[in-house]
Amino acid sequence: MARVKRGTKRRARRKKYLKRTKGFFLTKSKLYQSAQEAANRADRYAKRDRRVKKREYRKLWIQRLGAAARNNGLTYGQLIHGLKVAGVTLDRKVLADIAVKDAAAFTSLVATAKAAAPPPAKAKRA
Repeated sequence: MARVKRGTKRRARRKKYLKRTKGFFLTKSKLYQSAQEAANRADRYAKRDRRVKKREYRKLWIQRLGAAARNNGLTYGQLIHGLKVAGVTLDRKVLADIAVKDAAAFTSLVATAKAAAPPPAKAKRA
């Protein structure tokens, strides 16, 4: 079996990592092993945070819908339940956008939700 020294292949792989970590702090952008570790860690965080970003946006939409629903006399849960019963298939992203940009349209959606599933009457305490 012939011996393989990998001259250009090794250099190309190392240059690829160093190019990816350009702009990283200190040795993470200069030394191959540190750069490789930093790049792999950055990839892991990037994958994780793509999922986290989806979570954060959903939370934001729900907060906006809750605030807009309370301004119209409903809770968030009552609004979502009423829209589901009424057969409105808009998702939270679109509903939050409507709530922010077109208050009149959102008020009509709230009226639809109220008509489909009226909010429960509050029980009086003795």
